Amino acid sequence: MHFTRMDQGSDEDFQILKRVHEKTLADLPDRLIAMVDDLSGDQAYNLNRKGHSLQTATRALRDDASEELIVVALFHDVGESLGPMNHGEIAASILRPFISSDNYNLLKYHGLFQTYFYARHLGLDPNARDQFKDEPWYQLTVDFCAKYDEVSFDPDYRNEPMSTFIPMVHRVLNKPWVPPGKAV
Repeated sequence: MHFTRMDQGSDEDFQILKRVHEKTLADLPDRLIAMVDDLSGDQAYNLNRKGHSLQTATRALRDDASEELIVVALFHDVGESLGPMNHGEIAASILRPFISSDNYNLLKYHGLFQTYFYARHLGLDPNARDQFKDEPWYQLTVDFCAKYDEVSFDPDYRNEPMSTFIPMVHRVLNKPWVPPGKAV
């Protein structure tokens, strides 16, 4: 690329940028999987965050959840090391182009929905999630937290290995790059 301002770029310059974005998208599954692997250093619980993520995804898999929801379960906490207070928003933002609106909102708000199970210990409102009661994704998020997330801190639960989920991740994230503003 030879420009110093975007408005000076040529068609060839932007074809280079397009290839860079396509490569980034092709590498995204492996980068996200590496982010889950990086969660193995968190030992604050009976199970590290990588084990928690695998356990959450395994529970979704064994419950015959959709492949998209299984992938969401696997990556639901990848934002923990970047922003523990808004980790759901981080994961949701990364996955937004690849998942449904309902699963996007599930990811974005699952942290708030999780407080239902522990809010009383911290003087918080366990029913704070009810502000979203009329949203179409409300029950999906309640179920996700109850069936997969909040119960997945059990060191004796036998999860599937990461290799079980890798093909699913590639299928869910295998979307061609579309420039911003261009209709799909």
